[in-house]
Amino acid sequence: MVPSDPTLQRRRVASPPPTDPQTRAEALSVAARALRAAEHVCVLTGAGVSAESGIPTFREAQTGLWSQFSPQELATPEAFAAHPPRVWQWYAARRATVRSAQPNPAHAALVTLTTRVAHCTLVTQNVDDLHERAGSKDVVRLHGSLMHVRCSAGCPGSFPASDEPLADVPPCPTCGALLRPDVVWFGESMPMSPYEVARNAAVACDVFLSVGTSNIVEPAASLPWIAATHGATVIVVNPTMDGQRKGPSILPIEGPAGVMLPALIAEAFAGRRPRRHSD
Repeated sequence: MVPSDPTLQRRRVASPPPTDPQTRAEALSVAARALRAAEHVCVLTGAGVSAESGIPTFREAQTGLWSQFSPQELATPEAFAAHPPRVWQWYAARRATVRSAQPNPAHAALVTLTTRVAHCTLVTQNVDDLHERAGSKDVVRLHGSLMHVRCSAGCPGSFPASDEPLADVPPCPTCGALLRPDVVWFGESMPMSPYEVARNAAVACDVFLSVGTSNIVEPAASLPWIAATHGATVIVVNPTMDGQRKGPSILPIEGPAGVMLPALIAEAFAGRRPRRHSD
C-alpha cells in the first residue's frame, strides 16, 4: 500500500539527468543536485557498508573453525534444529566481531543526510548495529538483527543478546523453548512488515540511494528499480557496477561507500544548515 500522506506522493522534485555523466566527478555533481532538491530520500545499505568497518560478509565469516561448515549447516532452521549449540556459538562469534567494529564514514554520512532532508528512510540488509551506533534512528531492518535473539517457538518479541559467552543455548523466558538469533535464515521468508515500509518509501521517495549492495538478492534488490519506475532518481554507490541496472534515471558512483558518500553529501549540502536535528 502506498502511503496516504499526500505530501509524500507529491515529492517528485528530483529529475533525471539530461545526459549520462561521463566521469565519476560528473556523476557526483548530478547526484548532489538531485539530493539537494529532494524532500524524501530512501536509502538501502548492504554488506559493502559493513565490510568497510571490518565486518566480513556472510561467506567470509566462515573462516578458521567455521570453514568446515556450509551455510546450510549454520544458517537454516534445519541446522538449528539439528545442532543448536553449533549455530548459537557461530552467531556468538559473529556478534563478538560486530561489537569490536566501529561505524565508518559511510555510516556517519548517512546520519548527516537525515538532518539535511525533510524525510529520510534508512533501510538495511545488514544485521549488525553499526547504523544505530553511528546515530541513525528508526532503521528499517529487512533481515533482522544479529544483536537480538527471539524464541524459536514463536513467542512475540525479541531480546538483546547477552555479551557473556554462554556454553548452552538459553531458554525463552516465556515458554522455555530455545532462543535463536533474530535474523532471517536461508529458507525463511523475510518479515513483511519491514519490507512493506521499505517498498512504500521506494514508491514515495524523490531519490533512492543504494549503497554497498549488488542489488541481486530479492526482494530487496527490486527496491531501487521500484523507485525508478515511480519517478525517483536512483543513485548507486558501490565498488563495482557489475550486475547493476542501467537507465536514464540511474546514476552510478563507483567506489567505496566510506569515500563516496561523504563526498556526495558534502557536495550536495555545502553551506546549508541542517533542516532538522538528529535526536
